[in-house]
Amino acid sequence: MHIIACIKQTPKTESIQINPETGCLVRAGTAGELNPFDVHALEAAVLLKEQMDGRVSAVTMGPQSAQEVLREGIARGADAVFHLCDASFAGADTYATSYALARGIEKISAQTPVDMIICGAQSTDGDTGNVGAQVAAWLGYPYAGSVKKITCVTEKYIEVQCKADGGKVNIRLPLPCVISVLKEIASPRVRSVKGRLLAKTAAVTTWTATDIQADPSKIGLGGSPTRVVKTFAPERSETAASIGGTDPCEKARSLVALLKENNLI
Repeated sequence: MHIIACIKQTPKTESIQINPETGCLVRAGTAGELNPFDVHALEAAVLLKEQMDGRVSAVTMGPQSAQEVLREGIARGADAVFHLCDASFAGADTYATSYALARGIEKISAQTPVDMIICGAQSTDGDTGNVGAQVAAWLGYPYAGSVKKITCVTEKYIEVQCKADGGKVNIRLPLPCVISVLKEIASPRVRSVKGRLLAKTAAVTTWTATDIQADPSKIGLGGSPTRVVKTFAPERSETAASIGGTDPCEKARSLVALLKENNLI
């Protein structure tokens, strides 16, 4: 079984920068990390590999620095990694991102047929949760989202348990398919020393837009039907008051007086 894990480099919170002209995140030159949701997706892929005697390939789209998360993918159990890296991919929304990923997956599958694609439920930067479903749509594969548990897997189908409003739903998907998983899917393992050593020397296959035969009108900022119109930091209007007093009783009386003064009680 050949499993693809779609992973992403997301900016660390303290490193987030916004391009004031495009409204897009500035990714080049900023400190990044493996998207926390994708850590769990990758672990789910590796567990399936071990169960089915399979193979895991990790793929990402991003700037040169995104190779760091691919090497982390190797350290966490991936067998091969693929980097979609081209200036023309910059500024992509989920539509353009999922299209590029789908084209990359098709190229990978032409080399070794793919049975399953696993994505994290969402990313900490865009937080849309759309990419998994859109990749499935581009590929024409069945899809399940909000997957919290894989209950059965065979060479022909997979059965999953998905989170739903007020409960859960069980779904059987024929292979190949795409699933987006929640953090409950698996607890990430500790990276082994052997894995970290392999990550340092692992070969990263890098493809440009031309390599994956991407339609220029469907990639990057120009191929994105949605745009960020404006980004801003919301104004903070909350105020805090300190309740004084020498003992708890006096503090309680002061609090009651303050609440009455503001017509809250």
